Amino acid sequence: MKIILASASPRRSELLTRAGLAFTVVPSPAEEIHDASLDPEHLCEENARLKAAAIAAIHPDAIVIGADTLVFIDNLPLGKPVDLTEARAMLRRLSGRTHEVCTGVCVIHPGGRTEVSHETTHVRFRPLDDAEIDAYFALVNPLDKAGAYGIQEHGERIIESIDGPFDNVMGLPVARVLAMVRV
Repeated sequence: MKIILASASPRRSELLTRAGLAFTVVPSPAEEIHDASLDPEHLCEENARLKAAAIAAIHPDAIVIGADTLVFIDNLPLGKPVDLTEARAMLRRLSGRTHEVCTGVCVIHPGGRTEVSHETTHVRFRPLDDAEIDAYFALVNPLDKAGAYGIQEHGERIIESIDGPFDNVMGLPVARVLAMVRV
């Protein structure tokens, strides 16, 4: 059975490859929605569904996986920052606090059977001052990451603890995806 990952994220591809799944990557043309009135779970699930549906429409005989990951604090989504000023503001907001990383996952099977789910991980940041934020940014490009950070890239410098799957914070809850694909 052909499996397609509807994503342009190298991290998601890396996670699925490490899990031993054979797949093809096809970037989804779907436009993500940014509706702060939706709760985190529904927003991520809907974006994952949109991404998967766009690819399943042109590859109806494949299993299509769509995913969307967002960082939420105070129930507000933090997307990718537009510049370093916004990235710095995001890390200041996360500093010393616990936030949620939610990944919505949608798997569309041949014939149209659709499964939608999500995984949430709670991440606690260390208290960070401006010098620590600048030192982190010297090592990591925050502009291509939701919430302006990547747990897999020097996360020990900024993260105190996590409660939930580590790979979810990277962008894909692999165990959940494998269960959905193999069902």
